[in-house]
Amino acid sequence: MNTHRLHHIGYVVSSIAEGLQRWESAVFARSISARYTDEIQKATVLFLELSNGVKLELVEPLTSDSPVNGFLSKGGGLHHLCFEVGSLTQQIQYMRQQHAVLVRRPQPAVAFGGRRIAWMMTRDRMLVEYLETNDPAIEKVDV
Repeated sequence: MNTHRLHHIGYVVSSIAEGLQRWESAVFARSISARYTDEIQKATVLFLELSNGVKLELVEPLTSDSPVNGFLSKGGGLHHLCFEVGSLTQQIQYMRQQHAVLVRRPQPAVAFGGRRIAWMMTRDRMLVEYLETNDPAIEKVDV
């Protein structure tokens, strides 16, 4: 099975700028990343590094048709868990065996230097993002 580790916890907010100082003190952030604007994901994100190396990702919709707008219209909040995995192909196949549904096919992500991500919904309705550790050019995904 694929190696994996928790990379970050995603939290949807209406404005990163308005809440950043509160978030920084509330979660004892050790550092704050640059902001990333991702046209593919239609979101602006920023990462707060926590003491255990896990990050909290603040996600702000970039456009009115952003995938997170519907979630934000219901109040926002805890959105997803992201696990770093060695192989997206293996992880997707494994999760399908667990009756998870592929929500968004593998695609590059600006915040991760072009490494690919994929989104799946578990049978218990948990949204999980998988971040590929491998060089995206190495593995061709047929999902």
